[in-house]
Amino acid sequence: MNIIEQSPIFALDIGTRSVVGLLLRQQKNHYEVIDVISKEHKERAMLDGQIHNVLSVSELILEIKTILEEKHGKLTKVCVAAAGRSLKTKRAKMELNISGKNLVNQDDILHLELSAVQQAQFQLANDFQDQESFNYYCVGYSVLDYRLDGEKIGSLLDQSGQTATVEVIATFLPKVVVESLIAALQRSGLELEALTLEPIAAINVLIPPSMRRLNVALVDIGAGTSDIAITDEGTVTAYGMVPFAGDEVTEAISDHFLLDFPDAELIKRQLSEKDEVTLTDILGFETTYPKDEVITAIEGTIKELANAITAQILELNGKSPKAVMLVGGGSMTPSLTKYIAQALQLPDNRVAIRGIDAIKTLASTEGIKEGPELVTPIGIAIAAKENPIEYISINVNDRTIRVFDVKKLTVGDGLLAAGVGISKLYGRPGSAMMIYVNEQLVTIPGFHGEPPTILKNGEKTSLDATLGPNDTITTERGKDGAPASAKVGDIVEEIPSLQITINNEIKSVSALVLKNGSPTDIEESLHERDQLVIQLPKTVKDVLTSLQYIDELTALTPFYVYVDEKKIIVPQEHTIILNGVEATINSSIKNGDTLVIDVVKDPSLPTTKELLATLNVLTQQTISVLYNGNPVQLTKPSVQITREGQPIEEGASLVHGEFLSLSKVDNEPFIFQDLFRYVDVDISLQPLQRVLVAKNGKEASFSEAIYSGDKLEIRLVPMNPIEN
Repeated sequence: MNIIEQSPIFALDIGTRSVVGLLLRQQKNHYEVIDVISKEHKERAMLDGQIHNVLSVSELILEIKTILEEKHGKLTKVCVAAAGRSLKTKRAKMELNISGKNLVNQDDILHLELSAVQQAQFQLANDFQDQESFNYYCVGYSVLDYRLDGEKIGSLLDQSGQTATVEVIATFLPKVVVESLIAALQRSGLELEALTLEPIAAINVLIPPSMRRLNVALVDIGAGTSDIAITDEGTVTAYGMVPFAGDEVTEAISDHFLLDFPDAELIKRQLSEKDEVTLTDILGFETTYPKDEVITAIEGTIKELANAITAQILELNGKSPKAVMLVGGGSMTPSLTKYIAQALQLPDNRVAIRGIDAIKTLASTEGIKEGPELVTPIGIAIAAKENPIEYISINVNDRTIRVFDVKKLTVGDGLLAAGVGISKLYGRPGSAMMIYVNEQLVTIPGFHGEPPTILKNGEKTSLDATLGPNDTITTERGKDGAPASAKVGDIVEEIPSLQITINNEIKSVSALVLKNGSPTDIEESLHERDQLVIQLPKTVKDVLTSLQYIDELTALTPFYVYVDEKKIIVPQEHTIILNGVEATINSSIKNGDTLVIDVVKDPSLPTTKELLATLNVLTQQTISVLYNGNPVQLTKPSVQITREGQPIEEGASLVHGEFLSLSKVDNEPFIFQDLFRYVDVDISLQPLQRVLVAKNGKEASFSEAIYSGDKLEIRLVPMNPIEN
């Protein structure tokens, strides 16, 4: 045999209540227990798996070491386990924006998972008011589920969508637990030969790798806590702990039967061995009880323990496992297996207590109690020897980091241990752009940031690459993504259209695309807060605009001027017939309509005469008189149109949109001399004659007012003698 086969393996199981020292000898492929020493702490030196009084624990270790050395020789190295109850479990979720990415690859998934683990690490540091998240070793994590756009999915690989989400349950071991453990050993004159985790120790001897494809829960029920480990798909998927174990059952016996705690502990152990127990309470009364009566008294506490354990199993595993194995002294609690089976809805034979007789590599158990109490100590010795957990030194971005090698280490683990933010290594997405499309706010995302450059020993590597002692990791943050950019065509992929028949010709009329109120095309670039409007033609005017019927549009556009600041539309000689009915340029139109448009080519501009006709204003005063027996009609204007204060002649052309004024002319009556504008008066005076001006037979003057119906005369008459 070689040296390692002859030398005994010294292992310590440092628990909440006691420390177990064990010597094991390797015999080829088997192990043989040489000696076991167990001693309880004299004071509360352990709390939740962490050594709180290094001096007290080291004294107890030294006591056990001395006893074993007296019987078996000098011991200098020891295998120990970090308590499973020291493990901290956290759930965390991380979301990644994947819009614009072609497909999700394995690196993206690993980045997402490790970011979630780091998020759990940060939460853990906050919970325990620890300033540094990397004061915790990640000893494993399991993915609870992947989600794509909020919906559960089996795998994100080669998927595409808007957001990818992962939720993990991660398990951490505080570095201080390991450091205090090593300090206690050094005080006892011992060197750490190998380190393991208590749940790993028990699993390694009871559930070999060939069985780990089965979904099994192993529960180590001690005095203060119950440690849980889950196997599935060939690996240990999760660890957990509940602060509820054998001491609660002991306290229930103590309270009910008025017993001192050590006496209650003794009675609890006898329940699994005897049909009746005899106890002496604190008042000195000795009583004998049937086992069933004692169990009935503490049944509520046993159910509480079972429920606490099963709740943690379901949280870690997400469902009931196929089977549950119980080890540790607390597993002997009566009826516990039955209540655990009921809570997990498993058959009774799927929950079992396992003792050291189930350890296949243990050659002989002669002289050793074959219960479940020594499974973990023996497992520590074997697992620490066969699967030791070591510290390794690595260099991350010029910093030396010591990593707890609890599993196959990867580059990602190294970055986590160094406190390098995984999610911050990726370039940030470029800024998004917000635009309005038909008054709806639309977000155009920026371009994705680039992945980081990670070098291991100077060569490009990935997050899942294996990590070894003295490896050097260098990270270079990925470049940020470019800001969002888009063209009109990226938003308006296909422009809708209407089919309209115009003057017996079928036309396809595309929707109007306006950017900030002006026509645009698909190649024009968009900018922050631009407003795009895509609208089908709604009126005849929209149709003519879209088809660029400029002449028709101009002709059919109503001609208007402002008269005394009031808008006046002057009708023109153009017609629009829509589906057989006369319409206007603002009439509504829809797909399949028929238009007939008749416009006057080269139309002349409206005049003041047409304007006055539109206004329905009386433009003239008119009277009819008889002149020398002949009828004569006299007219004069009653209103005056002015442009910028200057009168406009009747019949003058108007200017589209101009401002005019309309005023009334003085309404004075016609006078006799107004007649001269309409008749010719030829009077050749002869001697002894004079001109007679008469109105209605009476002599009048040229300035005398005349009215419609008056009889006017101008003629020569002889002079009176007096006039001579």
